[in-house]
Amino acid sequence: MLGRLRNTRKAALVAAFAAGAVLVTGVVVAQQKKNRTAPLGYSDTPVLPGQKWKVHDIDRPRPRLVTPGAKPGDPPSDAIVLFDGKDLSKWRTRGRDGKEQPARWKVENGYMEVSGGTIYTTEKFGDCQLHVEWAAPAEIDGTSQWRGNSGVILMSNYEIQVLDSYDNPTYADGQAGAIYGQWPPLVNASRKPGEWQSFDIVFEAPKFDGEKLVKPAYVTVFHNGVLVHHRQEIIGRMAHRIISPYKAHGPEEPLALQDHDTKVRYRNIWIRRLTGYDQQ
Repeated sequence: MLGRLRNTRKAALVAAFAAGAVLVTGVVVAQQKKNRTAPLGYSDTPVLPGQKWKVHDIDRPRPRLVTPGAKPGDPPSDAIVLFDGKDLSKWRTRGRDGKEQPARWKVENGYMEVSGGTIYTTEKFGDCQLHVEWAAPAEIDGTSQWRGNSGVILMSNYEIQVLDSYDNPTYADGQAGAIYGQWPPLVNASRKPGEWQSFDIVFEAPKFDGEKLVKPAYVTVFHNGVLVHHRQEIIGRMAHRIISPYKAHGPEEPLALQDHDTKVRYRNIWIRRLTGYDQQ
C-alpha cells in the first residue's frame, strides 16, 4: 500500500513538471506565464454610486504623471519650490504703510531666519499640499510661548503653530502643530531645540458665497511624520485669546511665515496646488 502511494505521488510530480511547474523547497509551484494581457477597461459594468463613471470605466481619465522627489521631503515634479536655501525671491513683506517690500529675513547656509517682519508669498494658493522644514533656536531663552515661536499661516489667515514644544509646558492649543487657538495637536511629536523638524500639511480652503461662509477650511497635518490633525475643521481665523470668525476672502491668498520675534529657521519649503479627481 505504501509503495502504491509513493508511485502515485511520483506520477503526480512528473505530470506537474511536464505542465511547466517548478519545485521550490519540496512544494510544486505553477510557473508564471509570460506576456499576458488584460483589458484596458470596460464599458459594460455598473455605474458607481454618486459618480458618472462605471466600475473600471475604459473612458475614465487616467491620473496625470507626477515624479516623486528623489528622497523623502524632496519636492515632486509638480511642486512650486518657495524656498530652496538660496534667496527670498518668492517672498515679500509689508511696510507700516501696508505697501509690499522685498522680504528681509537673513539667508545663509541653506536656511532663512526670522528677522524683519512676517513674510508672504508673492503667489497665492488655496487647496494645497505644503512641506515646510523648521528649527527652533538651540539656545533656550524664555518660557512657554517665547520658546522658538513662529507660525505657518495658510491663506494669511489660518495658523499652524511653530514652537519649541520639547519639554516646554504651555497652553495646549499653542503647542507646535496646533491649529493655533483652536485645536491642540493629537500628540506632541517635537524634536529637541535646534534640530530640524518638518510639517506636511494638506489644506482645504474655505468657500464663500459673497460674504457668507458655505464650507469651512479643513487641514491634515503631519509633524515629523506623525499625524497630529486628521482633516480637522478650522473654526475661524487665527487670533490670540479670542475667537475670530471667518471673514470672506479670495479663493487663493498668500502663504505667510510669522515673525514672532524669535529666531526660528526655515528651509526646504514647497507647495502643490491640489486638483480634483478625473482632471483631463
